[in-house]
Amino acid sequence: MNLNQVTLPTDDMDRTTEFYRRMGFLQIVDTPHYARFECTEGSSTFSVSLDERGLENFSVIYFEHENLDELVIALKTKGIEFDQDPTDMSYLWREAILHDPSGNKIKLYSAGENRLNPPWRVERHA
Repeated sequence: MNLNQVTLPTDDMDRTTEFYRRMGFLQIVDTPHYARFECTEGSSTFSVSLDERGLENFSVIYFEHENLDELVIALKTKGIEFDQDPTDMSYLWREAILHDPSGNKIKLYSAGENRLNPPWRVERHA
């Protein structure tokens, strides 16, 4: 199987779609209640869907970038604010944390070989 996309809730389509375009993603679907974006590398996509019931999303979306520190500097020059600057984590990833305008948590990270092959990797099948 291959993951197609993740859909995040938003309570403000215009503000949220502008945010993701400013981050560098290409918007490929634009409706009043749904928008979809292509990632800048690979073939993955993600989307946002209008949800005006009041948002409380505990999911975290991760975007990998080989040159994380440079990306964060570039995004800051575009006015993107971060909760955490790039930091080396105990699980061998380097991460920066931010939130989109609807409060969805985003982690930008660089993991290299440790993304799929950390020292503690296991392989369990059914």
